[in-house]
Amino acid sequence: MRRLFLAAGGLMLVAVPAQAMSVAEFLAKVNALKAKGAMAMFSSDIGVLKQEIEGASTAYRGDLAAEVAAGKKPSSCPPPKGQAKMRSDDLIAAFEKIPPAQRGISVKAAFAAMMTQRFPCK
Repeated sequence: MRRLFLAAGGLMLVAVPAQAMSVAEFLAKVNALKAKGAMAMFSSDIGVLKQEIEGASTAYRGDLAAEVAAGKKPSSCPPPKGQAKMRSDDLIAAFEKIPPAQRGISVKAAFAAMMTQRFPCK
């Protein structure tokens, strides 16, 4: 019985890929944090949102590299990583411009669309 319990516990520790966060979910978390005021600094949601954007950024850069490696023209031409100046307010404002009916798209897709608009290839 003890072995069965340990085996079941071990299965719960297996990493399961997180489901992509939608823009609606992202903005709901942002608004909830804004409502908390200064207490938001102690919320774990700040880390969740930061991780979501970092993941979207990494995926976006990877997609660009794959386009170039495949001999295709990149969908956008951002400055090198770390040189694109973007505040969180700019990102949130871009996401808020997405019509509510379309906010079911993933943060990754919205981030890529924003970067394509912000940094077109010339």
